[in-house]
Amino acid sequence: MSFAKYKEIIELGDTIILYLNVNSMHAIEVRPQIKNKKDEMVENVFQTSYGALKVKSLIGKAFGSKVALSRGWAYVLHPTPELWTLTLPHRTQIIYTPDISMILFQLELGPGCVVVESGTGSGSLSHALIRAVKPRGHLYTFDFHAHRVAVATEEFARHDLADYVTVQQRDVCRDGFGSDLNGKADAVFLDLPHPWEAVPYAAAAIKDSGGRFVSFSPCIEQVQRTCETLVRHGFLELSTMECLQKELQVQTRTVPVLQLECLATKRSADATSTPKEPAPKRYVTGMPPQSMPGHTGYLTAASLPPRWARRAAAPAPPSP
Repeated sequence: MSFAKYKEIIELGDTIILYLNVNSMHAIEVRPQIKNKKDEMVENVFQTSYGALKVKSLIGKAFGSKVALSRGWAYVLHPTPELWTLTLPHRTQIIYTPDISMILFQLELGPGCVVVESGTGSGSLSHALIRAVKPRGHLYTFDFHAHRVAVATEEFARHDLADYVTVQQRDVCRDGFGSDLNGKADAVFLDLPHPWEAVPYAAAAIKDSGGRFVSFSPCIEQVQRTCETLVRHGFLELSTMECLQKELQVQTRTVPVLQLECLATKRSADATSTPKEPAPKRYVTGMPPQSMPGHTGYLTAASLPPRWARRAAAPAPPSP
């Protein structure tokens, strides 16, 4: 329930993030009892590398509290889309926060926007999109896999986000987004194997006043075909980028510095004197890593101008 708005106290049914360290976090639904493998109701005890946690003991505690485990301690954090991305159950390969932040920036979303997403997958990006457009906006998300649609629908309901999202099973490359969405979307995002097949439907879904388009593709060949299709359907300002996270390491480096003297001083110096050795100096510098993280995918962004501008920019029909 705690995804819908920020709160201070943990209540029954909330989802919390159990923080052990920066590389170990777990999303837990606060339920006193759960079913075991024999379909019997038993006490909900969550096992971690620092011992066990009785989940019912979290009810009434404040978010951000330090809680005791049987062999250590942890923090209970309020869930955010960023923390959910790090802890969610993977049903598909997901998009992570560096790419998500650029997608939100390129889609130019704000409260009240209507955004279309395909496909839903594990819902990593969906939670960030909902946060960007609520409370007055809405997300329409599509996936061709019936089981993923059912699980995502249930998950959004548990997180109290059902009022801001509509999940549908649909092959958008073949059937589009539905005529009821034509001319209603401020932005469209595609994460599909063949995004160029859905570009015509994206153009139809975007409002007459224009809007933004972004697609995520792991291969440059997909990007090329998508860009060609975008141009044919009137999209402008095409750009493709790759988000790579580079961490600079702060180090202290010793650098020799020559003590240069003016020419007159050198001429007047004793010819037999020993030249001065370079004086080393120490600098605090940011050094780039020796190796870069692996490629995730390419983000292709484009703008669809207002309909009146599309008509004006359309090429004139050939003369008979």
